[in-house]
Amino acid sequence: MSTVTVVPPPVQPPPEDETTSLLPKKLARSRSLFDPEIVQRATRASFGKLNPAHLMRNPVMFVVEVGAALTTVFLIRDIFTGAAGNSFTLQITLWLWFTVLFANFAEAMAEARGKAQADSLRKTKTDVLAKRLTASGKIEEVSGTALRAGDVVVCETGNLIPGDGEVIEGIATVDESVITGESAPVIRESGGDRSAVTGGTKVLSDQVKIRITSNPGETFLDRMIALVEGAQRQKTPNEIALNILIAGLTLIFLLAVITLQPYSVFSVAQAGRGSVPSVTVLVSLLVCLIPTTIGGLLSAIGIAGMDRVMQHNVLAMSGKAVEAAGDVNSLLLDKTGTITLGNRQAVEFLTINGVTPEELADAAQLSSLADETPEGRSIVVLAKEKYGLRGRHIPEHEATFIPFSAYTRMSGVDVGGRQLRKGATEAICRFVAERGGEVPSYFQEMSDRISRNGGTPLAVADGRRLLGVVHLKDIVKGGMKERIAQLRKMGIRSVMITGDNPLTAAAIAAEAGVDDFLAQATPKDKLEYIKKEQAAGRLVAMTGDGTNDAPALAQADVGLAMNTGTVAAKEAGNMVDLDSNPTKLIEVVAIGKQLLITRGALTTFSIANDVAKYFAIIPAMFMTMYPALGKLNIMGLHTPQSAVLAAVIFNALIIIALVPLALKGVKYRPVGAASLLRRNLLIYGAGGIVAPFPGIWVIDQLLVLLHLA
Repeated sequence: MSTVTVVPPPVQPPPEDETTSLLPKKLARSRSLFDPEIVQRATRASFGKLNPAHLMRNPVMFVVEVGAALTTVFLIRDIFTGAAGNSFTLQITLWLWFTVLFANFAEAMAEARGKAQADSLRKTKTDVLAKRLTASGKIEEVSGTALRAGDVVVCETGNLIPGDGEVIEGIATVDESVITGESAPVIRESGGDRSAVTGGTKVLSDQVKIRITSNPGETFLDRMIALVEGAQRQKTPNEIALNILIAGLTLIFLLAVITLQPYSVFSVAQAGRGSVPSVTVLVSLLVCLIPTTIGGLLSAIGIAGMDRVMQHNVLAMSGKAVEAAGDVNSLLLDKTGTITLGNRQAVEFLTINGVTPEELADAAQLSSLADETPEGRSIVVLAKEKYGLRGRHIPEHEATFIPFSAYTRMSGVDVGGRQLRKGATEAICRFVAERGGEVPSYFQEMSDRISRNGGTPLAVADGRRLLGVVHLKDIVKGGMKERIAQLRKMGIRSVMITGDNPLTAAAIAAEAGVDDFLAQATPKDKLEYIKKEQAAGRLVAMTGDGTNDAPALAQADVGLAMNTGTVAAKEAGNMVDLDSNPTKLIEVVAIGKQLLITRGALTTFSIANDVAKYFAIIPAMFMTMYPALGKLNIMGLHTPQSAVLAAVIFNALIIIALVPLALKGVKYRPVGAASLLRRNLLIYGAGGIVAPFPGIWVIDQLLVLLHLA
């Protein structure tokens, strides 16, 4: 297939102002966890989130807020009635409110990072004048906001593209740095999989006609702004399930604490000693026993997961997509550009029928002079390097160049009475046979041998004479086999998708180390393969950039579309890679797993925490009533008041201490589920049990030292 190569003029770096600065580079760059601007924004938002209507979505923190409000009412009552113990009630009340604020702060920190990105993106939006084509073919200048889906605009050198669309005529180089952060220009042309353009990008050379595909407010940039806003993140299924679990635990502990009041009244009456715990103490007990740590950090973990994906220049359409990436069982990887470098290279000339290698190289080079594909260029270079044959300039009036066609599956040149052709072996054999030539019986075996070794045979003929084969080889990317092995350790099955014949596909699959392959894949084949995997209970992820990939991208649980791809592909997928790097899917899967691991680790830590807080509060509450419980006061806490207050303070501070971990995520290692479970139990389970004991003991000592309890 003949293509046009456009060499862009030297591009001067744009002036560094708020509309041309490469802002998405800031998106890809990880900002400091406690950036002063983000902290200030999060602090303000923490107070706004005290609204009960907001907190009702988080049952654990809503219970804490109700408890804080209840102790506040009792504090005010005690102040006006002059009751004793105001200092204890005041401190408990303050720390309960701090607990809610700290949980809000964790969520607000995650959201603030996303909103800071959204603010940067908003600065890139600018209204431009568009050259719209009228029905009569004339050009009229209109505001970019006046464009509607279906309008056709003309963009020339130096013009900003006024909206998302597809090139329907022409070819141009485009600066997409405002979206991708990459300064290198890209080619956009009509037809194929490189036709999609994004509003706000700049045409650097030539002229194109673009059909607008989005209405104002619905552009890719608008969707990016909306999606990086943490406040607009929807809860994922796993997160909803975990919310139900911790809500159930909260309800159980609530019922247990409520029954303590009548039990205490009865016990005091029977024993004749001790005192009935106050409402403040009971509220403190409830707050310490329910899983407040994970309840306070759950939203932050989910929002931070989407933020980490964005730092890799991947736009996730929903938190569900990121979470699903962590549960993926099968990963469909396109061969060209993902597993291999993408450009097949000529590596040798194999002759037949006594043809000399020089003669074959000369014919192959002549037939490739008008072939601008990487394969065609590599044949010219190989003939020059091995046999000193330099590329020759043949005027068009002396030769007829035959472009590649999907129907003929060959290309070449008619020059000097010679019909030089190169192409698929079947096509060239048919070409030779039609002209009365003969094909040796061993020729097919020669071609098959190249295919079995992972190469692509390209037959060459001079009219009725079959000259031989050019061996084209796909180069597997360095380190790809190791990355596939890592996927296998993660429990993910890798599948290579290719249009090559089964022999070539099998050889490359073996070299790359993938678990399975799908050869000669059509759009229907890809779709059916994904459905088969899903029917077996597996979650499937795949990449794609063309319109023919859209059905499979839509069917896959995780569909990563390339930003350079068609509009249909980007709308079908639930993620868009702004860098258009197909191997990015492996990183996305790792981020999804990190999200799930972080959530599981902090849930384990939170529940384990309750064990230690139980030993801190329960013995202290009933020690005066049942002296034998003093043996359970293993930390030697001074008084019931100091024990309860120390546990409440620790409960609040641990949320703040774990905010960096929730935002940054637990480090991911490609290990099996059993190993991961053991590691979580050892580090976060045991850590959750051990950490509160010294923490509560130190706080108790300080409270007594400072005469606060």
